[in-house]
Amino acid sequence: MSQVLRQLPAEPSSQELLVGNETSDDAGVFQITDEIALVQSVDYFTPIVDDPYMFGQIAAANALSDIYAMGGTPKTALNIVGYPVKKLGSKILAQILTGAADKVRESGATTVGGHSIDDQEPKFGLSVTGIVNPMKVWRNSGAKPGEILILTKPLGVGILTTGIKRGVVTEDQEQSVTNLMSTLNKMAAEILSQFKPGAVTDVTGFGLLGHASEIANGSAVSLELNYSSIPLIEGTYELALQGVVPGGTKANYEWLKDTVEYDSTLSIQEQMILCDSITSGGLLISLTEKEADEFIELYNQRSPIKAAIIGRVAERMSAPLIVHA
Repeated sequence: MSQVLRQLPAEPSSQELLVGNETSDDAGVFQITDEIALVQSVDYFTPIVDDPYMFGQIAAANALSDIYAMGGTPKTALNIVGYPVKKLGSKILAQILTGAADKVRESGATTVGGHSIDDQEPKFGLSVTGIVNPMKVWRNSGAKPGEILILTKPLGVGILTTGIKRGVVTEDQEQSVTNLMSTLNKMAAEILSQFKPGAVTDVTGFGLLGHASEIANGSAVSLELNYSSIPLIEGTYELALQGVVPGGTKANYEWLKDTVEYDSTLSIQEQMILCDSITSGGLLISLTEKEADEFIELYNQRSPIKAAIIGRVAERMSAPLIVHA
């Protein structure tokens, strides 16, 4: 996508546009007043689970996550639908929309409408608008050497959902990954608002290392990650050993080859897991050491999904990303 954006004419300069498409941030930010800026994002995709209600929940949580990653509070959502109504009927679509509406309501936002087209394959997502104080926008380009890296959800979503499609996961594993994807990053963002993060992004399609590379390059630093400290969904490594790896994950791995220095003891499967293409992942955050400890304590007291310290920010080294065993 960045190759496409580079070919577009530059937007006219605007003092009100605080964050546009010239960076790899999670959403656009447009200032309205001294105290209010709009945060806007859009995301949609094909079904990744069979249950239509849960698909709606996951799609909504995924779209809302971009607003949380910028420090914003979601306010409104518009549904985006591509659907073969003559082929599948209206009941399934109604369940998708109900799941999304319930998740949007959980976030405190309101679904105000949307748009649909007839399509050969179901596609669903949302355009979400939130608000943020212009002085408190979180970016993915402010990480500073010495800060600690935190991840608020485990990895393995892409691998597990591929396993669901291939019929090789247990019911417990399917339930675990479904619950994880449908969990909002609301609590993480609310707790994080008490601190001053250097950089924040959510981990989605580019995988942990893809989004970490955006922080490293945007901040002109290197990120050192410790594989052994990174939480994984149960069964992730075993499925990777069986070759259950989505195409998007493999593409991420190839794309990042010149960006990452892996510890020589890490297997190809472990490297792939770090590049796993994720739907509705957690937040990747950099904080000072003191604030990182405080955030982890507060968050893990309240959340059933535990955050973990997974590395640190360093001065620029031989590669943007250094992965230790």
